[in-house]
Amino acid sequence: MNTKKEILIGFIVGIIANTIGTILYILIFSEFGIVETYNAAVAQGHVGSLLALGAILNLIAFFGFLKIKRDQRARGVLLATLITALAILYYKLF
Repeated sequence: MNTKKEILIGFIVGIIANTIGTILYILIFSEFGIVETYNAAVAQGHVGSLLALGAILNLIAFFGFLKIKRDQRARGVLLATLITALAILYYKLF
């Protein structure tokens, strides 16, 4: 299969896993709703922390792809994780 397509699939899986992880973290550990928690995180400067906690699900996707020998998809998940790290860095510095 096309290498770029496999990396794109992994990247999309990584972004979706990060989004689901962030939403699950908010639903499990916050006493407020998703929108209220996000607004509070923006006001207090904790958006980067929310993104970092959501990225934990990327570990499952990454090692899952490695286990089933889909190295290019794992590379896409890694790329999504690096972009998330850059977003976290941006939120921490600015």
